[in-house]
Amino acid sequence: MIPGVEDLREAAQSAVETAQEVVGAAVRIPPASAQLLVQLPDLLENLSLAIDRLDTTVDRLDRYLNLAEPMFRTMDRIVPQLESLVATGEDIYRALSNIPGLSTLGRIARGRPDQDSR
Repeated sequence: MIPGVEDLREAAQSAVETAQEVVGAAVRIPPASAQLLVQLPDLLENLSLAIDRLDTTVDRLDRYLNLAEPMFRTMDRIVPQLESLVATGEDIYRALSNIPGLSTLGRIARGRPDQDSR
């Protein structure tokens, strides 16, 4: 039979009382220490529950990361190509902006705003 929390609490309290009787007046366990000893089974149970929840959360995170792994590999292959494409676009923009009169040509090509659209 596995002892329950109450059984452990009673055993701890009994052990404290027995220890106090044996040692007598020479060494006395302070009431705060005795209270901590009595609460120890509850503290251990709470710690066990917290560890179980943490383990469940870590397992869930591991499953999600395993599902996302193909996407990460794909992004690792695509991002350098996108960076190269952006760099090429910037080079083209710089080269075109150095051509004299291009900004004037751009304004002419866009035309004047419509008087009706105001």
